[in-house]
Amino acid sequence: MPATDSAPVIRFENVVKRFGDNTVLDNLNFEVRKGERVTLIGPSGSGKTTILRLVMTLEELTDGYIYIDGEPFTYEERGGKRVARKPKDVAKVATKIGMVFQQFNLFPNMTVMENIVEAPVHVLGKSKEEARQRAHELLELVGLSDKADAHPSRLSGGQQQRVAIARALAMDPEILLLDEVTSALDPELVGEVLSVLRNIAETTNITMLIVTHEMQFAQEVSHRVLMFDQGRIIEDAEPHVMFSNPREPRTKAFLQAVL
Repeated sequence: MPATDSAPVIRFENVVKRFGDNTVLDNLNFEVRKGERVTLIGPSGSGKTTILRLVMTLEELTDGYIYIDGEPFTYEERGGKRVARKPKDVAKVATKIGMVFQQFNLFPNMTVMENIVEAPVHVLGKSKEEARQRAHELLELVGLSDKADAHPSRLSGGQQQRVAIARALAMDPEILLLDEVTSALDPELVGEVLSVLRNIAETTNITMLIVTHEMQFAQEVSHRVLMFDQGRIIEDAEPHVMFSNPREPRTKAFLQAVL
């Protein structure tokens, strides 16, 4: 378990997100510490994926602040006012964050190797040789050493998702966001992806924020589990407590429905 006195790597402060009249996140406050793996559970539409999309700057905050490593991310307070940070400052902080999506989002016209080295070369400024060497290491980690020259269309869904994980790790992120990474897979392919993620959890100190319906996986890899309902955290507990003796009736009802 990460030290409780370590500084938060991700901190949400009074975060509000609305889509029109619909408030998806309602004055949300929580933090994730360095090396901590936190899983968000709850019914569809409770705001879980929106949290990840805000951290990836795929959605814009309606109100409040997000801090990454103690630094204001997309908005900061200046002269008593909430102001947007400069795009270049946001982009610099964003290099610390990697995300694996439900859909694999691989470039179909590129080989597996090209998909993995593209961002390290063009965003981080790594040499092609350095990026390729790291890509080979990551393909070995995800069990796809023999697929470097294949195109995504020649791979199964599980293999494509493992490439997507390798691609996210190639940016050497401090934070890895996982958004329902097995939901688009056939049931028999789910295990191979979860096995790779378990291995990453056990062998690295990457901070993870996870949205999943795979409750067994959540129990095995998480340090904390947060139960969401209607844009609020209604329960925050260690996995063995959350899954065996939840406090809130809403949590009990949700887990009875999904387990």
